Amino acid sequence: MYSNGPAGPGKVPFVMRAIAPDAVPLDQHKLFQFTRELIDIDSTSGQEAAAGERVADFLRHADGWAGELEVELWEAAPGRYNVFARRGRPTVVLSTHLDTVPPFFPSREDDHALYGRGACDAKGIVAAQVFAARALIAAGRTDFGLLFVVGEERDSAGAIAANQRPQGARFLVNGEPTESRMIRAGKGVLRLELHAHGRTAHSAYPQLGESATDKLLEALTRLRALPLPHDPDLGATTMNLGTLSGGRAPNVVADHARAELLIRMVADAAPLRAQIQAAVAGWAEPIFGLDLPPVRLRTVPGFPTDIVAFGTDIPMLDAWGEPLLFGPGSIHVAHTAGEWIAKPELAASVGAYAAIVAGLQALPLS
Repeated sequence: MYSNGPAGPGKVPFVMRAIAPDAVPLDQHKLFQFTRELIDIDSTSGQEAAAGERVADFLRHADGWAGELEVELWEAAPGRYNVFARRGRPTVVLSTHLDTVPPFFPSREDDHALYGRGACDAKGIVAAQVFAARALIAAGRTDFGLLFVVGEERDSAGAIAANQRPQGARFLVNGEPTESRMIRAGKGVLRLELHAHGRTAHSAYPQLGESATDKLLEALTRLRALPLPHDPDLGATTMNLGTLSGGRAPNVVADHARAELLIRMVADAAPLRAQIQAAVAGWAEPIFGLDLPPVRLRTVPGFPTDIVAFGTDIPMLDAWGEPLLFGPGSIHVAHTAGEWIAKPELAASVGAYAAIVAGLQALPLS
């Protein structure tokens, strides 16, 4: 079942009983401080460099674990770098993304929560995974890694680049705000642009022109009427019309018009692409972009489970081991003007991530 949303900053819907290996103490003040440092760095997709450098510097020099990790910056695109850190030969890798959606706004906090862009998606998760690594080091554990990628919110540039450099791990634990639930399955994503073309004319004589906006509206009407796939677990395919643009002036027949859509898929994209092409033929040109299939995921005993409607970088990181999906915070407040993460849930997730790593490392080879 889908989550009903966050309980509010003063309440935590679920706090894990899992603790870090050997009950290594957590300095919550340092965790919250580091999270706020990351939130206060504008890492809107495309400008993640400063955030990556701060994470790499912390992993290299933070008090108590300097020199314990091999830390590298991997170029994913010009001026954009993934962060990879390891201890030993990783069998399990914790991963999430460094970028955020716009607009940037800085951090604040109260007794219950941390606020700011990226608080739950995914700066708080970066901090939790970093402090989980610290707990694992303090407990004497090895053979794990951290991977923080750029571009998840826009182009998945970091995941695409990282997938060319797999490190032989058996498991990838991806971090997204799942309200501290292990996710059994998630919808896929298909980005779509529609371009309509026409011919300008004076609007007093529309018969002399050809309206691209009329064509685009007809194409969108046909799309919205399509019967879309439904899955017993994942639910309905949904379609969001995100942006509309076109035309030149109110008194000019439009010669161009454009729409951007994002479809949350529950089945393979190929039949859906064919449906779309047939529906808009003669009215608009479809240009397909990002295509991420639905995923079915491993879960870990002892955690509540859920199914999510959002997409992740998991399909783009299939060379990094069998995927899992888990993280503190709620997707219902991600991307909003009031984004927040509850302090108790963030702190508890440190131990949960460390326990997940330890548990996965203990699994026998299949």
